[in-house]
Amino acid sequence: MSEYHVPVMLRECIDGLNIDPDGTYVDVTFGGGGHSREILKHLGPKGRLIAFDQDADAQRNIIDDERFVFVDQNFRYLKNFCRLHGAIPVNGILADLGVSSHQFDEADRGFSIRFDAELDMRMNQLGELTAKDVVNNYSVADLHRIFGIYGEIQNAKSLAETIATARLNTSIVTIADLKNVISARIPKGKENKYLAQVFQALRIEVNQELEALKDFLMQSAEVLAVGGRLVVMSYHSLEDRLVKNFIAKGKFSGEVEKDLYGNDNKPLDAVSRGAITASAEEITNNNRARSAKLRIAVKK
Repeated sequence: MSEYHVPVMLRECIDGLNIDPDGTYVDVTFGGGGHSREILKHLGPKGRLIAFDQDADAQRNIIDDERFVFVDQNFRYLKNFCRLHGAIPVNGILADLGVSSHQFDEADRGFSIRFDAELDMRMNQLGELTAKDVVNNYSVADLHRIFGIYGEIQNAKSLAETIATARLNTSIVTIADLKNVISARIPKGKENKYLAQVFQALRIEVNQELEALKDFLMQSAEVLAVGGRLVVMSYHSLEDRLVKNFIAKGKFSGEVEKDLYGNDNKPLDAVSRGAITASAEEITNNNRARSAKLRIAVKK
């Protein structure tokens, strides 16, 4: 597991779940199983843990424990599969968003700017849409949209136009192809950051990450028992904003709605005041923890 992915803020996540040994818990981003193994340590014989992961590679890490159930699906199907396994309501849900270390380190998955490979970026390897499809087939307007919104890239329009012009001559197939095509648009001295933003935008589009996150958050409030905990760790501002707004308002934009008596009409209350971040020591040992923001909420 440690080679696959080192779990970020492990202690803080477990503390946030406030585990009842007899409770039912869900880890919706199983990955290397680090968080799941720690949850199981806190559960008694009657406790249950259901883990989700759409990446076939994660199945190598499945835990042999009668209290453990693995679901090979995206977490946007949380409610359906919890119902299927007779696990509603649950006492706690953990989500560690983003790409695992393993996915970044597997060159042929196409997630990392460090390697050359075909442009893929599918978290679910059975999915049809790849990053190659996006860069070669999307309109200039759609490329502009995803680079501007998902990558927060300032020259998103000219970047989209550059890609659209280049692909008229030959398809953009590999990471190296894409880097060569957009090289003139990359600000000097900021190459790594810019490429990371481009790749983030493509990855979010390929995997429909923000729509899946919205679906998951809405369902989490329905699946949780009263007093149950939602613990979500995000790694970029787009994800964190959705999590923050949903906890604060019960929706993703606009103001919180009121009931007939003037009370806030939202399913969750924040437990942590603001986002929890990793310690300096953890960041030194695990650079991925640097951008992590952890938010904890309780079902009202």
